[in-house]
Amino acid sequence: ECGADAVKLQKRHNKTLFTQEMYNSPYDNRNSYAPTYGEHREFLEFNRDQHIELQAYAKEIGITFFSTAFDMRSADFLADLDMPAYKIASFEMIDLPLIEQCAATGKPLVMSTGLANKKEIGEAIAAARGAGAEELIVLHCVSGYPTQARDANLHTMPDLAESFGAVPGLSDHTHGIAVSIAAVALGACFIEKHFTLRRADGGPDSAFSLEPEELKELVDGCHTAWEALGRVHYDPKGSEQGNETFRRSLYAVADVGVGDVLTPDNIRSIRPGLGLPPKHLPEVLGCRASRAFKRGEPLAWDMIESDGTES
Repeated sequence: ECGADAVKLQKRHNKTLFTQEMYNSPYDNRNSYAPTYGEHREFLEFNRDQHIELQAYAKEIGITFFSTAFDMRSADFLADLDMPAYKIASFEMIDLPLIEQCAATGKPLVMSTGLANKKEIGEAIAAARGAGAEELIVLHCVSGYPTQARDANLHTMPDLAESFGAVPGLSDHTHGIAVSIAAVALGACFIEKHFTLRRADGGPDSAFSLEPEELKELVDGCHTAWEALGRVHYDPKGSEQGNETFRRSLYAVADVGVGDVLTPDNIRSIRPGLGLPPKHLPEVLGCRASRAFKRGEPLAWDMIESDGTES
């Protein structure tokens, strides 16, 4: 309803993704859904039937549905569901075997770069391409939840594109939509943003997630920014047609007879822009009129004696 092109979820096999100690560690905060971290993560997971239900619904309403694979078992799970694309999260950017497994499917691959340095990013991209990834999107990302706008460093994104020949984008964890729209102006072809129906409902990502009205504004803003980029173009635009009359040009401001000298008293630069451009005023002054003309007539070269005209 907001106009997004895709919805992406996340898939983890939690019991093999964490050490037992981390899985069993207490997780007691306002965003927790269970007493331990592992149980909290399990609470958030969708099972196979839920994924199939969501796939069917996404197809029905015409939106692309895919997911992030956080581990190899999850990658297998998503492959079995024939996901149209895969996402590699920032924290998994250094897991080259996982990247290779997802790339080997031949499906488009989206990778976030939070926490990774340029060398690690290069290794991840090389692993993806070496395993068969031909359609690759690399998202500039800052893994701060939330990220301050001053830390976004959006100029990194076009450098990523130039350095690695990848399609650039942004995984945005800042508040609001301004940073994402700015990224589009710098060439982002893909924007990822967290979404919630209502921030007041809480949840791990609620603080920096967009609500529906905000997502609609983001989609519209990104489309407008993309359209506004256009091309290098200096000639008059369609929307400027008709406004030439508001430019200045040379006009007779008094009646002029044949052979009269043109002076500041009878020739001036005024609106509308139907006469000679104002830049010719110094050339025109001191010349003689080749014919009579009335006050209010726009000046043209054939109104000036030939020895005072330009070809």
